Amino acid sequence: MYVGIEFHPLPDELRASLKKHNIKMSRFDSTPGEDIAVSLRLNTRNGCRNIMTDAFEFAKANGRKSVAVVEKPNVVRETSGLMVRTAREVAKNYPGIELWETNIDAMCMWLVKNPTDYSVLATTNLFGDIISDLCAQLVGGLGFAASGNLGDNYAVFEPTHGSAPKYAGQYKVNPMAMLLTTKMMFDWLGETDKGIALEGAIADVIKEGTVRTYDMGGTSTTLEVAQAVADKL
Repeated sequence: MYVGIEFHPLPDELRASLKKHNIKMSRFDSTPGEDIAVSLRLNTRNGCRNIMTDAFEFAKANGRKSVAVVEKPNVVRETSGLMVRTAREVAKNYPGIELWETNIDAMCMWLVKNPTDYSVLATTNLFGDIISDLCAQLVGGLGFAASGNLGDNYAVFEPTHGSAPKYAGQYKVNPMAMLLTTKMMFDWLGETDKGIALEGAIADVIKEGTVRTYDMGGTSTTLEVAQAVADKL
């Protein structure tokens, strides 16, 4: 969905083409083009294969027992269907890891109900954008949510909350998300010892619970929490 192929108003030639290839478009014959907006969801087999292979490789490298493909093939039949079918093909190469197939709406409910049942979740960008924020809250909020954008040769790492501009200069944002993102970067660079040490220091500070930002129920500043982690290192 995020590829950005969108139209408003709907061009006449596109309307004619859509109607030619799908009779369901006829129900909108009486709706003017300026009253129709269209967003194109585009999946490729190669893209689906890359995502699912990365998910299974992550599971394999980290001793995870399952990968859940999270889509909506019962309604969004073709694009989600391609993702699920490709996931089944990829799963054949990883006999020790179980493939689970879930619908995005049910997945949100199950994660709230039984979060520890799931391990690696793989999906497309719109569903992933939604479910990542839900998962962030399950682990304590955006202040703990790390993220990385991984390519074959390059990677960009940032906390899920982004730059949090409304808190600029206030030193109140929880730095754990940034520090955990740094741990992810260390892992990607092959500096696993540094990542393990950093994660351990973060865990110690959280467990002690004496230095906490506002979202953790405390009054400590960003710098004070970061210093506490640094002291543990």
